Amino acid sequence: MDRLNGSANLMIVSDLDYTMVDHDDPENLALLRFNALWEAYYRHNSLLVFSTGRSPTIYKELRKQKPLLTPDITIMSVGTEITYGESMVPDDGWKQYLDHKWNRDIVVEETAKFPELTSQSETEQRPHKVSFYLEKGKASKVVQALSKCLENRGLDVKIIYSNGIALDVLPQAAGKGRALDFLLQKLKAAGLGPLNTLVCGDSGNDAELFGVPEVYGVMVSNAQEELVEWYAQNARDNAQITHATERCAAGIMQAIGNFTLGPNVSPRDIKDSMLNIKILSPSHEVVMFYLFYERWMRGEIENSEQYIQNLKSIFHSTGNFVHPSGADRPMQQIVDTLPKMFGEKQGLDFRVWIDRVSFAEVDAPNKFTWMHLHQTWLDGSEGKNDARWFI
Repeated sequence: MDRLNGSANLMIVSDLDYTMVDHDDPENLALLRFNALWEAYYRHNSLLVFSTGRSPTIYKELRKQKPLLTPDITIMSVGTEITYGESMVPDDGWKQYLDHKWNRDIVVEETAKFPELTSQSETEQRPHKVSFYLEKGKASKVVQALSKCLENRGLDVKIIYSNGIALDVLPQAAGKGRALDFLLQKLKAAGLGPLNTLVCGDSGNDAELFGVPEVYGVMVSNAQEELVEWYAQNARDNAQITHATERCAAGIMQAIGNFTLGPNVSPRDIKDSMLNIKILSPSHEVVMFYLFYERWMRGEIENSEQYIQNLKSIFHSTGNFVHPSGADRPMQQIVDTLPKMFGEKQGLDFRVWIDRVSFAEVDAPNKFTWMHLHQTWLDGSEGKNDARWFI
């Protein structure tokens, strides 16, 4: 958030599984389309927040499996943990806030009296979250009885049942909605409060997000029955909440357009813009360059000298290209290597996505000249050498 000088233009707060990430889309095409959109138009002046029921352990596992961007803020464990940046620095103030009328030992003791509850894995048991599996047909009765038991023990808790199988016991002050409200107040106090906030979800534990004042909300088309029922009962007449007709990340992009929150056409949906550059935005330029590289390697565009000449015309004659290893070479030299690489990845599962694009501009009105392009490794993906200069 240090890159923001004032209010964020847009803050997207999105659940992950079956909202941002479509596990039924093996090529991750909708997610890759969203990634390109965010890095091209929003990263420099907006905030991306992932709000997930996943614990830090299985959240990090998902990041290894799917092409997820690095969020500015991560809300995990059904709103019981808030962290910041790539290094995931915890919000200690939020931890202290959740301690009120919470005693994890008592929760464990009382839930052990319900044979219907099956404990989730140890990674999902967190300081302010106790999690179980519970059959849908038994959920209503168990939730009512357990609530009474914990209340009698002097605790103020919240029980959330979602996805037709998962039951989480949290402090009353926790939950995705309460965590978001806490975060918004903190951002406003720092002068970074977003001009607009879009919350995105698909299941019961996302319902709280839509109740946060003044936010826009989108239920993706594949939202589960429990959230659709909540919407019908509580938000059908709310013009700021919509049920998308598109799945997952595509539904999020659809909502950006429906609410007129900013550009919602992904650069991945633009063809041949390397020859028809009309958008004077450095981040858009970088995204389009790497999309061109992906298409060039996959042999999806024409093997044309015009592309090479166009790149040479926008890359400064003395500009340099810095490899993640730290080695650098002249940009013009790197471009000269492209013709012999055409179609190397044709027919293969090869995609390119970039994360955390940042830029600095010099005085060059009405046109772009690339002077310095510095790549860095994604955490955990470090290469052994600089044999490959692009990817």
